[in-house]
Amino acid sequence: MTYSIVARDPETGDLGVAVQSHWFSVGSVVTWAEPGVGAIATQSFAEPAYGPRGLALMRLGVDPVTALAALTSADAEQSRRQVAFVDVSGRVAVHTGDQCIEAAGHVTGDGVSCQANMMRGPDVWPAMLEAYHATTGDLAERLMAALEAAEAAGGDVRGRQSAAMLIVKATGSSQPWQDRVVDLRVDDAPDPLTELRRLLSVHRGYAHMEVAEQREVAGDMTGSLDAYEEARRLLAGNDEATFWAAILMADAGRVEEGKAMLADIVTRESGWSDLLRRLPAADLLRNGEATVTSLLGS
Repeated sequence: MTYSIVARDPETGDLGVAVQSHWFSVGSVVTWAEPGVGAIATQSFAEPAYGPRGLALMRLGVDPVTALAALTSADAEQSRRQVAFVDVSGRVAVHTGDQCIEAAGHVTGDGVSCQANMMRGPDVWPAMLEAYHATTGDLAERLMAALEAAEAAGGDVRGRQSAAMLIVKATGSSQPWQDRVVDLRVDDAPDPLTELRRLLSVHRGYAHMEVAEQREVAGDMTGSLDAYEEARRLLAGNDEATFWAAILMADAGRVEEGKAMLADIVTRESGWSDLLRRLPAADLLRNGEATVTSLLGS
């Protein structure tokens, strides 16, 4: 009993699914996606098997309408199910059984399907699709906007408990751990969408840290510091990016700036200075002990 959205990003081809419900750990049941294949939401007296079985059929090249029809026709409880598929080509299929608890329904667009059941009213799923199309930004931002619009339109009649978002790349690779663009879950919270949006911001902050590391390895110190600065903005209250930016600044000759940044975070957690002293032994400082001395002033 929940509302969800499945979609294919028309620009990147990424595939995503997002959900919110008054049910514990909804992401462990509803959200399924595979890079280069598709995304699935299975809900309303949810049968999780629709996820792996649907992906298996689409992986074989079966179109979503045929795949979903094959699964519902073999399901004695199909009248209670609500399931949506989107494949790597943007084709969509959705099923809302006639015994889903009202308000229940779905609406589809080009490469997107929004579905809900046990809602306060029938405005929820149309509001999701409208928000998805009206929002700019990446796929994660548009999925988030759809969930927030659902809540604003009334949401689950029981209230809120958990939420999740899963986005995978348009094409799979031999490194599947790199093919998940976003994989976030809020299993139990009084305001799961606010927490999901916070986690999305943290996710983006750490993504900028990865960019910073890549630019540093490439010798682009200015680009690396710029990426760390964006990470620090997104990770307000989390000093991880500040610590590594302080080290990079010292290595780049901006010792006083780096020293000031490190001094600030050490006031909150003295362990950062202890960590700094351990880095030379792991060969993780360009100038080794000299960087430790310049940042700690001893």
